[in-house]
Amino acid sequence: MAVVKQKAKVEDRELFREKCKPYQERIKQALAAEKTMLAGIQEDEAQLPYKKFQLSEDVLSIAADYMQINNLSVELINTKNNDALNDARKIIYKSIIYLEEIVTPAVDVAYNEISDKVDQIADITVEKRFYLVRKLGLTIQLLEDAFGENSKWKLSFIEIHGRAAVVAKNLLDWKQACKVYFDSSLPEFDETMRYIRLVRQMLDLSSTQYRDKYELSSRRMDDLRRAIQFVLAERRICMALSETEDADKLKSKAQVWKDKLDAENKKGVAK
Repeated sequence: MAVVKQKAKVEDRELFREKCKPYQERIKQALAAEKTMLAGIQEDEAQLPYKKFQLSEDVLSIAADYMQINNLSVELINTKNNDALNDARKIIYKSIIYLEEIVTPAVDVAYNEISDKVDQIADITVEKRFYLVRKLGLTIQLLEDAFGENSKWKLSFIEIHGRAAVVAKNLLDWKQACKVYFDSSLPEFDETMRYIRLVRQMLDLSSTQYRDKYELSSRRMDDLRRAIQFVLAERRICMALSETEDADKLKSKAQVWKDKLDAENKKGVAK
């Protein structure tokens, strides 16, 4: 019986390798295409932000293929493929970095300070921006689920979610978004409203995650400061949209957290 069981295991591994080949080939081709685009990316400075936006979306398909390899590993040989998952994690970081290079990774920043960067991708519709943000968020969540609750990378997803929230916020043309917000007759109204709601949800999640990380794990001042930045970033949105009640609540929340940080810093509780 032991010989039969071992033979089955070998056959399963062979089947796994065969099933992985199409995904590995697709990854190879996509990485080659990325390399080619990067090689010529400086040729037209005006197109540089557009190409980085496209690269950000393109590489997410690579991450999806790595996750599919992991799915096959779990299904066929009952083993999580941590190498594939880690490669997917690196690819997601790459996707975020491409967007950060366009619109900066600044969390709590006035729109007029980065509007010139957002203007570089003026021809990209809010629909396309929203699609990429959703695709990025879904890819992150699928990877987090694949790693599982006890993964050594669990805390690193707080940073990943946070950086995704920031680029999602910074990619939006807030001058136009605020105009659309108050005029439901405009064709991009529905998409803009959904985009704004998603950004606020992402910022809220990140502020909560960083605060929880501070409370339950790190006790690092940087983590609670980061949480406060996300609260204030959402407050800026509320102020721009004339949602004064929500803005006041967020201001109060940020102040409570700041007071807590100052008090615990004096006691030597925070690092």
